[in-house]
Amino acid sequence: MTGPVHWLDAGGNPDGPTLVLVHGLGGSHLNWDLLAPHLTPHARVLAIDLPGFGLSEPTGRPATVRSNVAVLAGFLREHGAGPAVLVGNSMGGLVCVLLAARMPELVRGLVLLDPALPAPARVLRSPGDAAMLALYALPGVGERLRRDRRRRIGPRATVDETLALCGVDRDALPAGLVERSVAMVDRQSDVTGMDRAFLSASRSLAWTLARPRAYHRAMASITAPVLLLHGEKDRLVPVGAARATARHHPDWTYVELAGAGHLPQMQMPAQVAACILDWLFGTDRKDTT
Repeated sequence: MTGPVHWLDAGGNPDGPTLVLVHGLGGSHLNWDLLAPHLTPHARVLAIDLPGFGLSEPTGRPATVRSNVAVLAGFLREHGAGPAVLVGNSMGGLVCVLLAARMPELVRGLVLLDPALPAPARVLRSPGDAAMLALYALPGVGERLRRDRRRRIGPRATVDETLALCGVDRDALPAGLVERSVAMVDRQSDVTGMDRAFLSASRSLAWTLARPRAYHRAMASITAPVLLLHGEKDRLVPVGAARATARHHPDWTYVELAGAGHLPQMQMPAQVAACILDWLFGTDRKDTT
């Protein structure tokens, strides 16, 4: 792997634990912009852009789930962040699970926020959004869809579509965050490489979830404490998948977020932060959220 990985140091309490925030497919460090200020009074907070996403140019690096596990491990070691509390959303949750299973010495705790999960057949639906993601995973088809989409819409529509897919109302977000997101998409220079990274990650994610046995083994092997938070109205990862996972891991803490979609950290950041901080510290903290 070559090329730098972009990351954001949100600052925070140097005497608290280190929280490393890991975005999902198509996301970036900006996904955590509203949550981080609620966490920094109590912890040091870092947010990483995985290769091919946000401001981390792909520079020829693969963007598979396995390679992202290695990138995250390297980041933790390079920045002295481990053992850290990993907070992973969507694909980032899967990456954090695999890292916790393979390199437990780097992980103090695990917060899974609407993580990508294998879903039992009885809870699977066939929404159009999931069908579109499946099309992106097909070799040849995904490349054409991404290329045509770039020609048809610009950065602003790209941001709007991504938020809508995740169940987030753009008008409910601070205007500054939306504008920074649009500017970041517009700033990305290696568009073809970014498309390749998105498709590589999509296919790797689909492959992992289609053959879930190794993923289940990884979850079962985790020794660090785990908090699983899941939006009740998540259209991409059915809440039934989170409920099934919680039943299989009764030692994990499970919290269902009423009314939330796939990105609760953007929809209800104060509530998500309170769940994380209560899990980390219990009542032994000053509530500044």
